[in-house]
Amino acid sequence: MKAITEQKLANKNVTPTAMRILVMNTLLAQNAAISLSDIEKSLAPADRITIYRTIKTFEEKGLVHVIEDGAGAPKYALCLEECDVNEHHDLHVHFNCICCKETFCLPNCKIPDVSLPANFSSTEMNLIVKGICDKCAN
Repeated sequence: MKAITEQKLANKNVTPTAMRILVMNTLLAQNAAISLSDIEKSLAPADRITIYRTIKTFEEKGLVHVIEDGAGAPKYALCLEECDVNEHHDLHVHFNCICCKETFCLPNCKIPDVSLPANFSSTEMNLIVKGICDKCAN
């Protein structure tokens, strides 16, 4: 996994520090979005501020995107390869399971075009679908 981690960081011109490698490995191991507090718990006793700064760097460089799923704390998920410093291309639906409380990226379910009224401009879009995931349904 070390080679994958370092390559992902190098592709976005992010210097591979020890903390950045740990946080990236944590994100790569997830099958759902993860909160900052969950990252912090998995990396205890790492410094919360350093983890936060690492996540912010990842977001700025197009490595992660933020998901506001209504739980009160943002969650983070790895971006598509097309995301970069200038623009995130993660305009896909996110699914929040009401049973297990996990939030999943659904990259094959694109957010539909939204026609805004005159003089309105969007800066970001987020579409959350709530329901029961495949694991909880069985």
